[in-house]
Amino acid sequence: MTDAHLLHQLIQSAAAHWPAASALTHGAATCTYAELASQVSGFAAGLHTLGLGRGQRVAVYLEKRIETVVASFGTSAAGGVFVPLNPALRPHQIDHILRDCNVQVLVTSPERLKALLPVLADCPALRHLVLTDNFTDKLTSPAPGALTAHGFTDLCCAAPQPGHRVIDTDVAAILYTSGSTGKPKGVVLSHRNMVMGAKSVAQYLENRPEDVLLAALPLSFDAGFSQLTTAFHTGARVVLLNHVLPQDVIKSMARERVTGLTAVPPLWIQLSQLPWPDGVAEHLRYFANTGGRMPLETLTQLRRLAPRSRPFLMYGLTEAFRATYLPPEMVDQRPDSIGQAIPNSEVLVLRPDGSPCDADEPGELVQRGPLVALGYWNDPERTAERFRPLPAAAGVREAAIVLPEMAVFSGDVVRRDAEGYLYFIGRRDEMIKTSGYRVSPTEIEEVLYATGLVGECAAFGLPDAALGQAILVVVTPTAGSAELAVDHLLRECRNRLPTYMVPRQVVVRTGSLPRNPNGKIDRKALATELVPDHG
Repeated sequence: MTDAHLLHQLIQSAAAHWPAASALTHGAATCTYAELASQVSGFAAGLHTLGLGRGQRVAVYLEKRIETVVASFGTSAAGGVFVPLNPALRPHQIDHILRDCNVQVLVTSPERLKALLPVLADCPALRHLVLTDNFTDKLTSPAPGALTAHGFTDLCCAAPQPGHRVIDTDVAAILYTSGSTGKPKGVVLSHRNMVMGAKSVAQYLENRPEDVLLAALPLSFDAGFSQLTTAFHTGARVVLLNHVLPQDVIKSMARERVTGLTAVPPLWIQLSQLPWPDGVAEHLRYFANTGGRMPLETLTQLRRLAPRSRPFLMYGLTEAFRATYLPPEMVDQRPDSIGQAIPNSEVLVLRPDGSPCDADEPGELVQRGPLVALGYWNDPERTAERFRPLPAAAGVREAAIVLPEMAVFSGDVVRRDAEGYLYFIGRRDEMIKTSGYRVSPTEIEEVLYATGLVGECAAFGLPDAALGQAILVVVTPTAGSAELAVDHLLRECRNRLPTYMVPRQVVVRTGSLPRNPNGKIDRKALATELVPDHG
């Protein structure tokens, strides 16, 4: 385990402990911790030669590759703030982020740069481009002034020099959400947020130097970047995968003898419906779910495919990295639970007046501790909605402590049972109000998956004069099936659900449901497409 306090120190400390150990693999290339630390140090020195100031922003717009990791951690080592940009984002979305946080340096590839050229004129703070493949030509921007292009390899050859003074409460990164409810908002994360998150997750996953973690999620997603930080904290190896098909994930698991894989429910659903070659389950020590509830049917099938692997069901939000996990030994008893708080964090279930809910009483999930982010970048209104002083009625702090403690109010409705285990009910803004009841879309979707008749599904409320909202579900056939028997599906729903929860309308789509850039089902986009007046 490393003794890091700052983000880049995870690599420095790992290089001191395990210099010859493999740190990163991308395709046929693998680098050791010593080599990675040297590249990070070189990139940091290169940023200083560009005049990067303390806390200035460096955006990284690349697919997963070794340069992506070097640029992110090298920015931290230089005393800057890195902004990872999802490779799936379009130029207009990149333009918004570059302008929103006044990015000074953009790291990208010549191929990706071509699509961005029309929007760079809107980014007056941008001064430098760092391009992979050692592209060293000069580029003049149509914006006032000039953009100077630098080759990545050349920049990393700069002579070492002292960095800016940084402490663990300083900003390390700004992670932009997918923007499904509007323009993306930047979640501001400190070094402490990211390092303590790595230590907490590595503790309950029991990560170790011999682990091989497959980075299948985007590095712009907090759970995706966590694969790097937890691995570097423990001296494990990370395999960077830019998968196009779920089969790519399975092939990489077999080829690299992966011991740990974290994914979101849509990917797990796809993986559970495919055959796994011999050897994959033998090496897979654990699999972890994040970014939404895993259907019980999917979990059951994964456990059949990998009977010796330990399943970790997790819940979290970008504003606090990770909140809860369910220990594997509790999965059989509580497969529908999101577990309890992760190490060095506390999760509360509060009423609107700030007082704690009783056992099994629904309330808002509120998280406190060192993983709570620093708010949203340049957005005081939305920050004030989500990040608020912990109310005295919560009963966790002495009244004599004058300074307030900031907590993150998730907007998620949960309940806690008598033994302290938490259960996700739904987001307050997604609950369906029908026939006088408040219904969680997740609860309906769980039943649809349990029928074994659907591949993917999503539930919504459709405006209805008599019911308030009628329930609409969008479904896809199971893998390998060309059709879906709607009548059969509705019969199963009537047998398994109370009358008020039975869908009034079923829409069948072929192929996968739309995804947001983090790989989750894009519920907002799907609802807007099918129900234009939704929300």
